[in-house]
Amino acid sequence: MATALFVAHLAVTLFMTGVIWFVQIVHYPLFRFVGNSEFARYEAAHTFWTTWVVAPPMLTELTTAVLLLLFKPKGISDGILWLNLALLSAIWLSTAFLQVPCHQRLSQGFDAATHHRLVVTNWLRTVCWTVRSGLLLWLAAKLVRV
Repeated sequence: MATALFVAHLAVTLFMTGVIWFVQIVHYPLFRFVGNSEFARYEAAHTFWTTWVVAPPMLTELTTAVLLLLFKPKGISDGILWLNLALLSAIWLSTAFLQVPCHQRLSQGFDAATHHRLVVTNWLRTVCWTVRSGLLLWLAAKLVRV
């Protein structure tokens, strides 16, 4: 069970890492080209549909990260699993306190300063997901050798 749990966690983390890189490099930067007259409507649609794409994997990722602490695969230390959860917590806190407020402001219409803040602060999530993916891939390699 612990190995299946780890594989599920790894898969959802890799998925979210791909999503965040797409958002960081392509999607968020393109916001500035939407146009002021349509931006509030675009932002509302973006927020609605993005939630459907990212909420299930993010919740799965959080659940499996916590469960891995309870059902630890052989050969993985508690410290690594706590680091994984700490990085995931940073992602959730960044989402709640940095990105969501930016999206709330942008829902009123495009604002260049808010857009810039969204793109810049989103690097925190991008880096954390990338580090977590690397960490989990390293653990996967370790598990294969055990």
